[in-house]
Amino acid sequence: MSARTRVWLIVFCLIGLAAASLSAFVHYRLLNDPTYASFCDINETWSCATVYESQYGSFRGVPVAIGGVIWFGAATLLVLAAGPGLGRKQPGLAEAIPAYLFVLSIVGLSFVLYLGYASLFVLRTYCVLCLITYVAVIGIFILSGSASTITMRSLPRRALRDLKTVVRTPLALTVLLLFAASAASAVALFPRQADPAVQATTATRAAPLDATQQSEFERWYASLERVPMPVGASGAKVVIVKFNDYQCPPCRQTFQMYKPVLAKWQTSHPGMVTLVTKDYPLEPECNVHAPGGQHLAACEAAVAVRLAREKGRADAMENWLFDNQPSMSPSLVREGAREIGRVADFDSRYAATLELVKADIALGAKSGVNATPTFFINGVRIPGVKAEYFDAAIAYELKRAGVQ
Repeated sequence: MSARTRVWLIVFCLIGLAAASLSAFVHYRLLNDPTYASFCDINETWSCATVYESQYGSFRGVPVAIGGVIWFGAATLLVLAAGPGLGRKQPGLAEAIPAYLFVLSIVGLSFVLYLGYASLFVLRTYCVLCLITYVAVIGIFILSGSASTITMRSLPRRALRDLKTVVRTPLALTVLLLFAASAASAVALFPRQADPAVQATTATRAAPLDATQQSEFERWYASLERVPMPVGASGAKVVIVKFNDYQCPPCRQTFQMYKPVLAKWQTSHPGMVTLVTKDYPLEPECNVHAPGGQHLAACEAAVAVRLAREKGRADAMENWLFDNQPSMSPSLVREGAREIGRVADFDSRYAATLELVKADIALGAKSGVNATPTFFINGVRIPGVKAEYFDAAIAYELKRAGVQ
């Protein structure tokens, strides 16, 4: 490996390590602070939070960013180990390091391609920090591949021999053990993010906020502005208005997470809490406030639910839309409206019903909505938050209304 190639590999490794570490920090804050707004949440299309909190942001509860930190940490150690001194002491090991790095980069590249596909074609939302790590992985892949001089067929035999060398070298063994311990600790100690479907089934059993969390949340919540929201209460003391887009991943997550919370309050305080869903599809066809919106089936989805409601099939239609969100298209929505919503006249009524959707959009724009989901709880505007904080907001409003 030439000195120039090694320098560039170090640069890509450090850039990727910095971006992955910052991603892990942002994800940590999102998991622990409902008031946190990430610096890389620029708009609906460029939003780190949307990507991190989606089903692609974690694997078995462990944030993908932690995997990125471990991967770039391993790559950095390999490049640093390939210094000039190693070539004199262990020429065979020095020769093999670019090949080891190339194999590691193949693994990294496979994840990059998968996550990049999910971001581009499924979520249609992009994360600046993620893109930086993708570029770093691709750079390492190209440089290590060009620097490798040994065949992949001989690599397993050499790897076993080089591992024995590392074990017999006290400094190398210490570094390896420290790295393994640090990686295991990061995975074990980082707060877990449950799958939205799991959260939906466990929300009613979630531990309530402790005294400190409750105090901090109420202080934050009480500081928020209340705005008039012209929605009928029907006797409810807590009116929750959700501005929704059926093609928006966080809308799907909150839909799943909040269901058990709302069911709990309906059981304990019948008629006291109501949820009203308003349409705010991020699609230029019906939303002039989202000229760059990429949810190109969201207007059709909003119409489908409205027409299905007339058949008493709105709940089934909403569930179907969110379940099929990754593959949603205008034609698929029409098919779902016909089969799930039992709507036989979708096309003939589409234009007229879309005007009702636009009325919701106008209300949302007037109320300052610029992203989905946006919630108003008795006029208090909040983004989508973890289920326990959503539950705490309802309890706060009931207490404020004098309901025990």
